[in-house]
Amino acid sequence: MATARGRRESTGFEFPGGLLCLDFVNTIRRRPAADREEQLREAGDVTSWALQAGILRRAEARRLLRRARRVPSERDLHDARAVREAIYAVFSAVAAGRRPDPGALWTLGGAAARAVSRARLAPGGGRFSWQWDGRPDTLDRIVWSVSASAVEFLTSGDLTRVRECAAGGCGRLFLDRSRNRTRQWCDMQVCGNRAKARRHYERLRARRRQPGG
Repeated sequence: MATARGRRESTGFEFPGGLLCLDFVNTIRRRPAADREEQLREAGDVTSWALQAGILRRAEARRLLRRARRVPSERDLHDARAVREAIYAVFSAVAAGRRPDPGALWTLGGAAARAVSRARLAPGGGRFSWQWDGRPDTLDRIVWSVSASAVEFLTSGDLTRVRECAAGGCGRLFLDRSRNRTRQWCDMQVCGNRAKARRHYERLRARRRQPGG
């Protein structure tokens, strides 16, 4: 399964999740906040993300972008976002030790089932893998890869490594691959440093409020 760990791109897409489906979830910035930022504003954005994530080859991406310009599909974009939100709901619950919402599981399971119905088993490189066998010019190819990544990890991965960034107002999901499993931030250089600076500021304020401070 393709991943794009820790990579930053000039378009603003970031890949801190360590898992394809989590990086797709993270295409919303400041998820818990009212001013959250949607990065998948049109179908072309989904294609650009998939190219950077390694799902698509450049020729495939160009074909999708041409179709998006010729036949804009709000339905395709809506479906991709719906799967993304279902994955967030499921993995956020896993990270918090809660039971996932049945509706989110149903949406994700349905997307994965549709994906399998349009995939074929093919040999390559001394092993076998699932390959897309549906239409080459729709966003289904991307949603298939993302939903397959989510279901594969939910059924065989180490769920205790799933984390939601501890920084208030971030909401990004990631896999904690640290040896002692103590990672708290999606990005230590961004959210981690902000949290440290905030704690330092709060300590200074507390000292000033003390008598003789």
